[in-house]
Amino acid sequence: MSFLDTLMSYQFLSQALLTAAIVGVVSGAVGCIIVLRNLSLMGDAMSHAVLPGVAISYLLGIPAFIGALISGLLTSTLISTLIEYSKTKRDAAIGITFTTFFSVGVIIISMIQSTTSLYHMLFGSILTVTRHDFLMTAAVSLIVLIFIVIFYTPLKLTTFDPVFAEMNGLNPKFWQYVIMLMLALITVVSLQTVGIILVVAMLITPASAAYLITRSLHTMMFTAAAIGLISAVSGIYFSFIFNVPSGAAIVICSCIIYAAIFTIQTFRRKII
Repeated sequence: MSFLDTLMSYQFLSQALLTAAIVGVVSGAVGCIIVLRNLSLMGDAMSHAVLPGVAISYLLGIPAFIGALISGLLTSTLISTLIEYSKTKRDAAIGITFTTFFSVGVIIISMIQSTTSLYHMLFGSILTVTRHDFLMTAAVSLIVLIFIVIFYTPLKLTTFDPVFAEMNGLNPKFWQYVIMLMLALITVVSLQTVGIILVVAMLITPASAAYLITRSLHTMMFTAAAIGLISAVSGIYFSFIFNVPSGAAIVICSCIIYAAIFTIQTFRRKII
């Protein structure tokens, strides 16, 4: 049976494809802001730090979304506090916080004694996405995208010129926390798709690829969203064809696109 026939016959596959596509688009758009603000390591920290929230949600029998979001927001607040009120460097504060949270999560999961749950949390399980998960992912992603459209100007100003933004009545620190909230939301909705370990790749790789070939923020966002979409669809297809984990296949596809763009750009510079 071909991929298209299976897609039409089995709802779980079509639902997985749509979920991956949505995550790819929104991760690409938000990833642009993360890359331009030099917060790539923060994305890595957030993806690992939500593990204890997910584990506690599993223990309490509540949606993983709630625990992961609380854990993500607590992480960003703690990192900002360490940077602002101590001499701890940014990268050190991020490293200390996310490794601590991640270790706590691993310990909690080991107490649950569920290796399968740990595997799914770390590497995703896109083919087991339920209709509720799909609707949640779609709703959160839509909210984030609408927010970016409405507040595009303050996001752009505080990203490229915080001093000028502050002179025009904007509070860069407030918008930094807003971006951390968006990062936490995207991390949470990406858990089912690519898992905790690979979330950062969906945020950073499409945005980095778009950065190589664009000159404006809105063009970069559209390009990154397109690359994220192509990566997601291609990853699901290749995972079906070769029977490999979907999350890893999606990430590899995005890395191949980045490598292709990088190679073409480097080749063009040498010729010119």
